[in-house]
Amino acid sequence: MCGIAGLWRRGGLVPADGPDGADDRGNIGRLTSRLSRRGPDGDGIWADPAAGIALGHRRLAIIDLSDAGRQPMESACGRYLLTYNGEIYNYAVLRDRLAALGHRFRGHSDTEVLLTGIAEWGMADCLRQAVGMFAIALWDRKDRSLTLARDRLGIKPLYYGWPATTASGGDLFLFASQPGAFTLAEGWQGRIDPQALDAFFRFNYIPAPLCIWQGFAKLPPGTWLRLAHPGDRDARPQPFWDLHAVVAGARAGRDPQMKDAEAVAGIDAALREAVRLRMVADVPLGGLLSGGVDSSTIVALMQAQSPRPVKTFTIGFDIPGYNEAEQAKAIAGHLGTDHHELYLGPQDALDLVPDVPESFDEPFADASQLPTTLVSRLARGSVTVALSGDGGDEVFAGYTRYALVARLAGSLGRLPAGLRRAMGAGIQALPPEAWSRAAGLLPARHRPRLFGDRLHKLARIIGFVDGDDLYEKLIRVWQEPPLLPGLVGEAPTAAPPHAPPLSDLTERMMLRDTGHYLPDDILAKVDRASMSVGLEARVPILDHNVVAAAWALPQRFKIRGGVTKWALRQVLAQHVPPALTDRPKMGFAVPIEHWLRGPLREWAEDLLSPQSLDAGGMIDGDLVRARLAEHQSGRRNWQYQLWGVLMFEAWRRRWAA
Repeated sequence: MCGIAGLWRRGGLVPADGPDGADDRGNIGRLTSRLSRRGPDGDGIWADPAAGIALGHRRLAIIDLSDAGRQPMESACGRYLLTYNGEIYNYAVLRDRLAALGHRFRGHSDTEVLLTGIAEWGMADCLRQAVGMFAIALWDRKDRSLTLARDRLGIKPLYYGWPATTASGGDLFLFASQPGAFTLAEGWQGRIDPQALDAFFRFNYIPAPLCIWQGFAKLPPGTWLRLAHPGDRDARPQPFWDLHAVVAGARAGRDPQMKDAEAVAGIDAALREAVRLRMVADVPLGGLLSGGVDSSTIVALMQAQSPRPVKTFTIGFDIPGYNEAEQAKAIAGHLGTDHHELYLGPQDALDLVPDVPESFDEPFADASQLPTTLVSRLARGSVTVALSGDGGDEVFAGYTRYALVARLAGSLGRLPAGLRRAMGAGIQALPPEAWSRAAGLLPARHRPRLFGDRLHKLARIIGFVDGDDLYEKLIRVWQEPPLLPGLVGEAPTAAPPHAPPLSDLTERMMLRDTGHYLPDDILAKVDRASMSVGLEARVPILDHNVVAAAWALPQRFKIRGGVTKWALRQVLAQHVPPALTDRPKMGFAVPIEHWLRGPLREWAEDLLSPQSLDAGGMIDGDLVRARLAEHQSGRRNWQYQLWGVLMFEAWRRRWAA
């Protein structure tokens, strides 16, 4: 795992004594230095001044710790230069194929195998054979072109674009693993993209291809981009792997008569191989264990293939309803892992919050970024690589909202829209705390958390047009009124373009989450949190072969009798008694609701003061202040909306003030 950066300037690199004091070697050095957390084990720069290209790399050494694995790396034929972030897990298989074709290798790194494969087969064909996660930049000396590529599911990030202003003028193209690197380019004058900011407030993350900086974009998952010259703004990402095509093909090949044992065996085999490949490393390795089905399955398959106890890591909170550590400990005990746990309190969050904008250098507001960073820090004390269970909810239909939307669309959808809007008004006639008090009369097992706030959210979205519109409304954080007054343009959406026609509403929700929420929220969170401490996080469930195998299963193997992730649970049941994992889904929850009224109150008041909001000049400050007052009084719970504004303001002070 590493960090990559590069620049390409028309007319050649600017020397140290260039106009306005610009220096492109200094530029690439600064861009690369911004990524030092991603790669603490070394750095490298390669440049061709006449061609105007410079590539940078920060190394986290995982496979082949010697200098034979250093980057940027030149191909044996001398034609290509590569800087690369990620891991190719089947590199040994590719190496054997290439050796059979006559290629010889200097070391045993996956980087050298990847570079040789590109030279032999071409970029797209090589990537189709690769199993892994990656962000790649390849310079072709022969035709003087630059190609960027990103892995199939978007596990590794890659940003690119053209700064509005540079000290020396002319076309300048930049790319980097994280957008914070761009801010160190000579003459940088970044401008916030209002459409990206609007999307952020709606979803608490910025969906690809949008980037917070105007003129820049995220490379979409499963695509590559070839530029013929540094001013090639007409270049468009091209897919080498298409999620929608994979889904359509897998569904078309489904066997409606498939037996339970066959379905479970297929998923077990695909996951077992994915875990095996991701346990290859020349450094210590462990697993992140939350106690849920996904991470428990991955750790169970790790332990089943390990001759010694696997190191596992969990964090917990001393607040009822937010603690999964006890369950994780019980599962670890049953599996016999070498378990490590850490309990956290409000002060741990306070200590971490000031560093969040440094790690998350684009606005990001999934509050589980805090525990993800802290569990990564805990793991990094013992290992350099950790496997996680991310992706299980999207691939195996695990989110409770899927069942909720399907149920509401089916039941309420039969009612006239006018009647539903009247029902919504009736619900909102009582404050959320009154509904929550009423729910308190139910037995504890059936008592929903934050019932009043959830009911009020339902009231705001009850006028939906159809199931897809209902889901779009449900996943939006800021509804009405808009937080960015006066913004002109179409509202951002999380709906995937050119999606295959799926008759099943749950499958449509799964597809849109896999294409947007997964890479732009879940995987972005894991990448930034783990990389902030130099930990490589690997996600076996998102092996593209596992994803294809899961989509090939009829839907009854994902949701059955109200039980989500059915097939995955059957795999886990071969290793862990269901009693240890049979509990309501919690997620990596964080008590932000309570912290904003207590230990984080002063911090929030400072960031959301009228002076601070006015200085930003983009947000409806009166609306924010009103919601902050409601939240702190206890009358309403606006934790998700407020956390988004807080994360933006913290980011703005660090990167755009």
